[in-house]
Amino acid sequence: MGSPLHFETPTALEYFATLVADDASLSVLEAAIAVAQEDLPGLDPQAVLAEVDALADRLRRRLPADVAPVQKLRLLNRYFFQELGFAGNVNNYYDRRNSYLPEVLRTRRGIPITLALLFVELAQQVGLKACGVSFPGHFLVKLHLPGGEVVIDPFDGRSLSREALEERLLPYRRRRGAQGDDDVPLGLYLQRAEPRAVVARLLRNLKEIHRGARDWQRLLAVLDRLAVLLPEDWEERRDRALVSAELGRLEDAAADVTVYLQHRPDAHDAPGLRSLLEAWRRRGSARPR
Repeated sequence: MGSPLHFETPTALEYFATLVADDASLSVLEAAIAVAQEDLPGLDPQAVLAEVDALADRLRRRLPADVAPVQKLRLLNRYFFQELGFAGNVNNYYDRRNSYLPEVLRTRRGIPITLALLFVELAQQVGLKACGVSFPGHFLVKLHLPGGEVVIDPFDGRSLSREALEERLLPYRRRRGAQGDDDVPLGLYLQRAEPRAVVARLLRNLKEIHRGARDWQRLLAVLDRLAVLLPEDWEERRDRALVSAELGRLEDAAADVTVYLQHRPDAHDAPGLRSLLEAWRRRGSARPR
């Protein structure tokens, strides 16, 4: 009799890598859930997906077969924001848990992008055409209805007029110095966000939170995921090198900086990084063996 088969359980990072390996099969909701695995040991992403499906099924059972899309959206809005009680976490906006979908489901509090992911999933499951919009500074939801498009702020459920959207965009345009007749039209800021870009935005939110808290271990886990998600974003590789160095992982840091310099030899920070690389190599060779 042969020995029993033994299957290694994938690590959280390996599981995330399988989810984002191919654009055609990338499930933004499942990948976003998996982002929380490193910080929530024992998390079962399939159980979280089942919980979301159950919320959608509860609403779907209430909808008449002939309900108009506009009325369906009103019922979804009421269900999501009033009955279920989802809302923006105004009291603790920068809590990392606002970026973890399982925690958002538990507490009913989140940030625009995590609330939008849940809202879009429920909308799609009840037959509405909805997508996320990577609007500057604040993730939004767009729905295609027979009478036109509706843009919703997932933080509070408000529909946003063209004037309100232009007003929100104004500080961003001012920072970029882009005002005048040749400026990018509003519609280009309201394009559907691609799944890979949505996951990247979620991770970069966490990146800034952990960097601000100088939480190097959690920051490294986020950067590992960004490196998997965006393998040719060399700036993320550089940032991971600097965090690895903070944690004393000089070989890892040197490897990432070497890759960065190969692809960005003329970058403004290249001279400083070359000096750092030499220093790390000297420190590594000076260690007792």
